[in-house]
Amino acid sequence: MQRESTLTREIRHLLQGSDEWHAFRFNHHGASEAAAAMGLSKHTTRSELVRMKATGLAKEFSDWVQENILDKGHEVEAMARPLAERIIGEDLYPVTLSLGTMGASCDGLTMDESIGWEHKQWNAELAGSLRAGVLPEEHAPQVYQQLLVSGAEKWLFMTSDGTEQNMVYLWVHPDANWFSRVVASWEQIDVDVTNYTQVDHALKPEAAPAAALPALLVQTEGKVVSSNLMVYQKAADKFLSTIKTDLQDDQDFADAEYNVKFCGEAEQKLELAKAAALAQTSTIDEVLRTVDHIKAQFRAKRLELEKLVKTRKEQIKETILNEGKRDYADHVATLEKEIVPLRLSLPQPDFAGAMKSLRTLASLHNAVNTTLANAKVAANQQAADYRTKQAWCKEHAAGYGHLFMDMAQIIGKAMDDFQLVVTTRIDKHKADEKAKEDALRAQIAAQEQAKAEAAAAEKLAAERKADADRQATEQARVAAETKRQLEAQAAQTAAQRQAEEQRAQQPAQTGRPTTAAAAIAQATALAEQARLTDLADAQVAAIQPAPAGDLFDQPATVPITPPTLRLGQINERIAPLTITVDGLRALGFEPAATDRASKLYHEADFPRMCAAMVRHISAAQAKSAA
Repeated sequence: MQRESTLTREIRHLLQGSDEWHAFRFNHHGASEAAAAMGLSKHTTRSELVRMKATGLAKEFSDWVQENILDKGHEVEAMARPLAERIIGEDLYPVTLSLGTMGASCDGLTMDESIGWEHKQWNAELAGSLRAGVLPEEHAPQVYQQLLVSGAEKWLFMTSDGTEQNMVYLWVHPDANWFSRVVASWEQIDVDVTNYTQVDHALKPEAAPAAALPALLVQTEGKVVSSNLMVYQKAADKFLSTIKTDLQDDQDFADAEYNVKFCGEAEQKLELAKAAALAQTSTIDEVLRTVDHIKAQFRAKRLELEKLVKTRKEQIKETILNEGKRDYADHVATLEKEIVPLRLSLPQPDFAGAMKSLRTLASLHNAVNTTLANAKVAANQQAADYRTKQAWCKEHAAGYGHLFMDMAQIIGKAMDDFQLVVTTRIDKHKADEKAKEDALRAQIAAQEQAKAEAAAAEKLAAERKADADRQATEQARVAAETKRQLEAQAAQTAAQRQAEEQRAQQPAQTGRPTTAAAAIAQATALAEQARLTDLADAQVAAIQPAPAGDLFDQPATVPITPPTLRLGQINERIAPLTITVDGLRALGFEPAATDRASKLYHEADFPRMCAAMVRHISAAQAKSAA
């Protein structure tokens, strides 16, 4: 399973232990150093690795280590190779590989580079861990870097003494998380090497020997016979004045702790000398005062040193711890400037826990520096993850920032989950916005439709009112004209009837000429009556246009107003003529409503009523004339 990489994987043909091999190890980060880079090695501290990378000075091994561990390890490895080849089923070849600045000296690799092998000298504790299926953390970085650099599909990790009886192995497969940790650890090592400042620590400080004091001698015989007390006092004063109280490094602390012990012993010796003097006499006040004074000086210096050692150690520990905290805070602040407005979400490094039970300054510095480096690696990885997600959001979620006010809570999700949350919210927002737009468009359309309908209704009402006004005006005019014509016709008919009566009373001798004149007059009256009838019909037709035919052949229009025309009003309009309900019914007009005893008709029907009455009268006249 070859993993894609922008780096070039190379096979290095190097002889282990040669100058070229050492140069390669100096310029590359070896897999065997990966555990130290992560602070997991039991043999090399991270601080030592940084120093070696920065100065080029390799860690020196004693002859015993070289002979019994390193050289013997190579010998056992050669014995175990056939065992590994039998397990794998292929030949193994030692090879040195590189991928960028990372290197890997493989104990064995198959020809197709798909399977690798790493061998460790037999160790009962390691064997027990492998039997349990657990690759110890101190060995994991090396194996995973070998997998990363080689691109192999799996790695056979083995511990043995070269025999099948003492041989345990475990298959290890690629792990993206471990790959990321290894790469990030080396990146931080490069930063620390660039910023390296040499700090000298004594590997194992030993206290400098204190200047020997003369043996105190006091002899008395009722009085002091001989004594070197003054010489002793001068020596004690000189010794006490040379004790260093400005403690800075491990050597200072070792000297101070030794001097505390030395002063305590001097106090005891002075007490013994005092007791010896008292046993010889009871009048040695000056000697005793001198002894007490010197003893008090030693005691004071001892107590001072004891307190100073304890206080100064705590101060230095606190300084180292605070430097680690400050360095980490500065590093996080720098990273957070690149991911504004987000903040990294990481636990604080446990510097105090790393320093627990450590006594030397070198071990304290290494513990804090290793913890700091691992914390920086974790911060770098999280910041890189945040930057990747921010870049993705700029491309796929631009303009939707208001949907992610809780970005600080969701940014820590795995990339797939994070993208799902973002796209789901955006899709829901788009759907909600579309629904709002659709609802708004529907509302606007409904409002526009309501306005249009209201305008149409208003226009129709206005048109109907205008039509009603015109119709009422025309009806009034037609009614007046019809009334006038009927009155004129009635007057003419009365005049004709009177003329006929007068002619009937004339002498018979008038004979035919009179009869002829009467016939001519009657014909003239009938013609005039027909003209008036046609005029009335034309007036009604102008109000309600209809196809050719009689007014009574057209269906009655549906009145648009309630019936208000009473029978009495109709008779008033056609006076001196009168008509009854039955008469109107005979003409085809039924009452539209009844108000108590009054019959009500539609105003719009009045012109038709007049036309019907005119026709009826004309028909009666024509019938009578015939």
